[in-house]
Amino acid sequence: MTRHLLDICSLSVQELHDIISLSTSPNNKPLAGEGVALIFEKPSNRTRHSMEMAVYQLGGHPVYTRGEEVGLDERESVEDVTRIMAGYHAVIAARVFKHSFVERMAAVSDVPIINMLSDKSHPLQALADVITMQEHCGPVRDLTVAYVGDYNNVARSLGEAVCMMGGTYSLGCPSAYDADEDELERLAALGGVVRQSPDPKVAMAGADVVHTDTWISMGQEEESAIRRKIFRGFCVDEALMKLAAPNAKFMHCMPAHRGEEVSAEIFDGPNSLVIQQGHHRLTAAIGALTWVMEKS
Repeated sequence: MTRHLLDICSLSVQELHDIISLSTSPNNKPLAGEGVALIFEKPSNRTRHSMEMAVYQLGGHPVYTRGEEVGLDERESVEDVTRIMAGYHAVIAARVFKHSFVERMAAVSDVPIINMLSDKSHPLQALADVITMQEHCGPVRDLTVAYVGDYNNVARSLGEAVCMMGGTYSLGCPSAYDADEDELERLAALGGVVRQSPDPKVAMAGADVVHTDTWISMGQEEESAIRRKIFRGFCVDEALMKLAAPNAKFMHCMPAHRGEEVSAEIFDGPNSLVIQQGHHRLTAAIGALTWVMEKS
């Protein structure tokens, strides 16, 4: 049976813990002599470097491919690209605009598909976030994790991981950029405690860890002016961080925009874990690749 990693919630709780364990204690060289296709419709610094180095450290050979080189559903269908690449590689990983692309890949592939980011999910980032929190803050089940800003793919995957591990997830998102009631119920059903407020001050209260992300993701550039207006007041600055628990940690998946979603004092401050979090993208990639190879 071929196992894919498209979303955090596609895993069982035990499988989530297994991937985290494999991230820190990988099993030998499961990719020895194998290739891994890395398809990037959306460019990325951390994702490319962490995935290429993870493949290398696990004994494999990464092949980086830009989106325009394959032209998913333009030059060739998603299915045709996937079936051909599956004949060359042990794993196909894709960073795409549409989540339906990785779903379609998984539907026709007999090798594992890993979602490196889609408009719906960012499972590798969530894995890195959990690993970082456990290393510096303790078990996730004992933490209140706040997320302030746009309820996007990063926030969704982070919430899935926190809830599956039994933690409390506190959202502070402006109206129309928040999680709807169905989504809040879905997260809570995964096993954690979920709350949400349009007031970031309420969401921050007592948080052990505070996350945020850019207000303007790739592909949303035309919304820049309106988003900056709507998200004014959601900057994680010193005043907002004072509402969190004493010695609360700050995390950001990067790239960051100091003075917008976070102040420079917080991003570069002593309680910031952003660099450790970025480095754990490599840790997470090692765990994800090892797990899909073991399971497939």
